Amino acid sequence: MLKNKTIAVVVPAHNEEKQIGMVIETIPDFVDKIIVVNDSSKDKTAEIVKSFWQTKHNEGISIKNTLDEAIAGRFERANRSLQERMRQEIKFFVPSEVANSNPESERIILINLLHNGGVGAAIARGYKWCKDYGIDCTAVMAGDGQMDPAELESICNPIISENIDYVKGNRLIHRSALLVIPKSRYFGNSVLSVLTKLASGYWHVSDTQTGFTAISKKALSSIRLHEIYKRYGMPNDLLVKLNIAMCTLKEVEIKPVYDVGESSQMKIYKVIPKILLLLIKSFFKRLWIKYLFRDFHPLFLLYNFAFILGIVWIPYLYHVIKSLLFGLNMSFETLFAFSFLGITIFQSLLFAMLMDIQDNERLQKN
Repeated sequence: MLKNKTIAVVVPAHNEEKQIGMVIETIPDFVDKIIVVNDSSKDKTAEIVKSFWQTKHNEGISIKNTLDEAIAGRFERANRSLQERMRQEIKFFVPSEVANSNPESERIILINLLHNGGVGAAIARGYKWCKDYGIDCTAVMAGDGQMDPAELESICNPIISENIDYVKGNRLIHRSALLVIPKSRYFGNSVLSVLTKLASGYWHVSDTQTGFTAISKKALSSIRLHEIYKRYGMPNDLLVKLNIAMCTLKEVEIKPVYDVGESSQMKIYKVIPKILLLLIKSFFKRLWIKYLFRDFHPLFLLYNFAFILGIVWIPYLYHVIKSLLFGLNMSFETLFAFSFLGITIFQSLLFAMLMDIQDNERLQKN
């Protein structure tokens, strides 16, 4: 425990037989539960995790499943309904099985996904376990050993001490970032971080792709865990969901860790286009749910006004480009419409983004 609060670490693992043992061994003693989610590995990942059940690393506190608790009282119908929904929602996750005989009392929990779901699906299943057991703070550490366990306390502290809902490690602000992080990954991360600012509403987040995070019990209950994006776009999708749920966020400086025996399974050229599409969909989802259906805000009108004018502007843009390339004359009406629409679109987007930034300042903590 940390300051009398229960701490769990979710470890998504897919074919990590070389690294998973080191990850388990180095997780600090204050962590009460280590939930290894084996994403249908083809190697000995599951066997290695089970080998730790007979060691001191499996000694921990005993906790109860909150779904087994009876909620009595004539005014508790709402809470009973929520509890029943939590019992039923497991069917929406990737099919899985808990390998432990006594997960309540054991420290190392092994959850086997019955087919490969992706890193997002594995983390979501680990989150589900922690929500069911009422864990106060749930961190995520990859199964490949790319996260320093010594930094886990600094990741969890804002959840425990400052009532923050979600904490992300930030590698890009570490002095060694440009020296250690591969250039292609640094560039790709920076580009995705900029786009994620716009999509998520967390305008000050700068390392969106790191998986070293911690989340509060309240935040886990605020979102639909089974709807989290199942693959590498999971961190970006989760930020959007948390913003819609009005969850606070804080970034903590962490060191970038590479060349510790990990073997990346991510193909950047395949992942980035999918994440870009996800971010576009997520932006519009946040815009409509948060700023129209839940609480109307003028920025909804400004954004959509700019997008509609943008569609009208495209033919004029085409004619202007064509005229410049082939030396053709442009009519005054075409040039005027092109200029007027372009300026109006720019101003609408600028004011919408300023309003977006101001509205979300309260959610990002320093």
